[in-house]
Amino acid sequence: MNDWVAPPRVLIVDDSDEQVRLLKRVLVADGCECDTIADGRRAYDAALAMAPDAILLDVELPHLDGLSICRQLKNMPETALIPVLIMTGQVGSQHHLAALEAGADDFLPKPTPVAALRARLRSAVKLKRSIDGLDNAAGSILMLASALEARDPSTKGHCDRLADYGVRLGKRLGLGLDDLRALHLGGYLHDLGKVAVPDAILFKPDRLTAAEYEIIKAHPVVGDRICAPMRTLQHARPIVRSHHELLDGSGYPDGLTGTQVPLLAQIIGIVDVYDALTTERPYKKAMIADHAFAELRREAAAGRRESALVEEFIAMQSAELLAAAS
Repeated sequence: MNDWVAPPRVLIVDDSDEQVRLLKRVLVADGCECDTIADGRRAYDAALAMAPDAILLDVELPHLDGLSICRQLKNMPETALIPVLIMTGQVGSQHHLAALEAGADDFLPKPTPVAALRARLRSAVKLKRSIDGLDNAAGSILMLASALEARDPSTKGHCDRLADYGVRLGKRLGLGLDDLRALHLGGYLHDLGKVAVPDAILFKPDRLTAAEYEIIKAHPVVGDRICAPMRTLQHARPIVRSHHELLDGSGYPDGLTGTQVPLLAQIIGIVDVYDALTTERPYKKAMIADHAFAELRREAAAGRRESALVEEFIAMQSAELLAAAS
């Protein structure tokens, strides 16, 4: 992770000397600046003084437990937008839920595999640096989108990947900085409106009823309404509202056709489909990249996607996969 623009600042709140040494060894080698606190009572003051990009927070601490610390951090405006990654050896779903209810942005089991630690921390730092470019209200909305994704462990990393795919494709297409920033924000915010969808529908393992599907289809409109008052989110709003639109008019919520579908929304729509196809979910196995490419090409041939955009994405992702395999 030594490709950081500036070294990430990470606060480690943990009373285990062995765990702290491990975390510091990994993070310092990756170019991070670390500070450590063993006493939970000092965590808030340390966060206030350090203004970290992310906090790694143990649950079992002397004097004040990690969940209480997390609530304190999230309830204070000065620290509310700092991503908090809860670490615990208790890995049951009830512990995951308790961490999310305390306001945690992510949940890491202990011991945490180094690769997972690096990936989760990178995602948290990217989120924080996106927030830093926004006003407080818009930053809070971005945190809300992150928390919404964390409700479902099977989709963890989805928004971060969409932001990455979208920006890389935008650069390949020669888009300007404003568009690239909108793609980055849109990747995180595209499903924001699902905050209004009941969990019973959002996580239903069976086929949705027609009425339930209509509720799901309303989420782009809800997300757009949430973003509407925020000046710094205006350029991302077409992505939030229109990423499920299709060129033949069969998409939602507005049934747009052809060039009515905003370019940035088309980009996020394509990478959204690719990520959904190539990621394992409780109800399906991950599809290999070539099969996902074929599915995107079928949608383009049917007039639902722009062929040129699909081919640019496939060329970009094929080169990335080839480089990773070599």
